[in-house]
Amino acid sequence: MKVVVIGAGEVGYNIAKVMSDKNDVIVIDKDTDRAARANELDVQVMVGNGANVDLLKELPAFDLFVAVSSNDEVNILSCLAAKTISQGKVKTIARVSNPDYIKKPVSQKPEVGVDVMVCPELSLASEIAELLYIRGAVDVEVFAEGKVEMIEFIISESNPLIGKSFKDLHLNQVCTVGAILRGSDVIIPNGDSYLVPDDHVIVIIKTDDIEKVEALFSPETETAKKRKKRILLIGCGDVGFYLANLIDKDPHIDLKIIEQNEERCLEVVDLLPHSLILKGDATDIDLLKEEGAGNSDVVVSVTDSDEKNLLCGLMAKHFGAKKIIGRTTHPDYIPVFEMVGIDIALSTRNATINEVLRLTLATSVETLRALPQAQSEILEYLVTDKSGIVGKPVKELRFPADAIISMVVRNGDPIIPNGSLVILPGDRVIVFSKPEAYSKLNKLFK
Repeated sequence: MKVVVIGAGEVGYNIAKVMSDKNDVIVIDKDTDRAARANELDVQVMVGNGANVDLLKELPAFDLFVAVSSNDEVNILSCLAAKTISQGKVKTIARVSNPDYIKKPVSQKPEVGVDVMVCPELSLASEIAELLYIRGAVDVEVFAEGKVEMIEFIISESNPLIGKSFKDLHLNQVCTVGAILRGSDVIIPNGDSYLVPDDHVIVIIKTDDIEKVEALFSPETETAKKRKKRILLIGCGDVGFYLANLIDKDPHIDLKIIEQNEERCLEVVDLLPHSLILKGDATDIDLLKEEGAGNSDVVVSVTDSDEKNLLCGLMAKHFGAKKIIGRTTHPDYIPVFEMVGIDIALSTRNATINEVLRLTLATSVETLRALPQAQSEILEYLVTDKSGIVGKPVKELRFPADAIISMVVRNGDPIIPNGSLVILPGDRVIVFSKPEAYSKLNKLFK
């Protein structure tokens, strides 16, 4: 595939890095330093304005156009120019942050020449909101237009499931366990599999069954269920405000926000009437103590500074906060954050990268979610009349050992698969897979 990437900042650089292995990539950026860094990759680099029509006309024919500079308008204009030059044949993706352009994490804006418009900040806020609502979850992803979810739980020492084989638990009545992460091992489970403390369990569920799955993998006392969840939010920039706006009106949440910039506090105070907004520096130990960081159920630090997010998170953890969520602009720092004590580290960049990766796969693949911690991916295939698995029950499929069918969505209804389920044209099949199985899967679904 021929790919053009506009913007060689952190997002553009990493998209080019991921895609250069199997695609011909051209990177364009007007900053010579960023262009020089991109030149270290196996890509072609050009210095210039990505919205310059004359420059784009000089490029060889391309299949995918990704505009991820730091300027929303440049990204949208360059996508429109790419659509015009290619006579509508090229797929375009634009990264935007301004809420005037986008109201949800991923949108389609064909009227301005953008096939997929991605807002990383809103994507991150939505993911954090999911994590706040799902007890014990450390990762969440939504599929099938919100009807199916992937959730990653950590198994506590007191969980009653520990040591019991899956075939005795009958977990497949409410969910599919896609993988167990045990230390550095990734286990695709079978009936003889079992759980031990500190296992990370990745489950695929119907969205309507979240409460049942919570009760299994993260049980809670009746007293804890009745009281409000105490959330301390540090930073009310784009991500912080998006998140606060999602949860502000929830009567079951007590939200307190610490924002250092006084002008920003005044901007958002009327927009978040149910939240307590404090002007202050969250790295101030006395302030964190006074505002009850140690009594918080969740502390979320999403300032623009990785260092501040890490420091505030660790201090809150030291004071006794139950769960810490920290933002980092560098996905490479995620394991470092979690290694030193941040429970969940997230990056805005991954949302954009995942959406771009989805469009580089075969056309039958609807959605992709990379899971670096599991060295795996979740794929959502659209089954056609020509797919090799049509008309066959699941138990007769020669499915790769490193992959598992996690859910089937038929006519909009999610179905937890069993051996007798027959795959039909139009089904959307969600598969958890290790890289070793990708080529076999693509052949099955072609």
